[in-house]
Amino acid sequence: MRVLGIAGSPRRGGNTDLLLEEVLKGAASKGADVKTVVLNRLKIAPCQHCDACLETGRCRIKDDMQGVYDDLEQADRIVLAAPIHFMGLSAQMKAMIDRCQCLWARKYVLKVPPLGDDRPRKGLFVSVGGTKYKNVFTGARQVVKSLFTVLNIEYAGELLFKGIDEKDAIARHPDALRQAFEAGQGLVEE
Repeated sequence: MRVLGIAGSPRRGGNTDLLLEEVLKGAASKGADVKTVVLNRLKIAPCQHCDACLETGRCRIKDDMQGVYDDLEQADRIVLAAPIHFMGLSAQMKAMIDRCQCLWARKYVLKVPPLGDDRPRKGLFVSVGGTKYKNVFTGARQVVKSLFTVLNIEYAGELLFKGIDEKDAIARHPDALRQAFEAGQGLVEE
């Protein structure tokens, strides 16, 4: 079982990273091979909506996103972890998601599996929001669910924490890290 964690926070070692780390530790404790991709370390250009992918199913932009496509294809479980920025996903995560337009083209235009095969995949969404607004995660959740639908990934759950802003605040939450570890375990258990 391969579990891919995609870190979408620009702040290294922050709250979202700590949660993702615990999710992956939980998955590894059940025997999964885990890998983390840190989007902020990659050069990913925004989608140019050139429509070249409608013919080929591949993005014509050659940058670090090519490796992310490979990682997505190899993964059995995918964990998207990003903080909320202005009621949505971080720019790093949104750029990566937008560049999955070629995978949308594979599925809906070319009628082939978006990730190369039809094996069952599951996904988890992990996020923190600095505010305590009622709907702070609504927009981000909708985007993640949309991506998972396009990629034929079952939305297996979410870990969402409001009112977590300053660095390391999640470590003071009474049970957030435990929840993350257990979510990682649950993600890989059949």
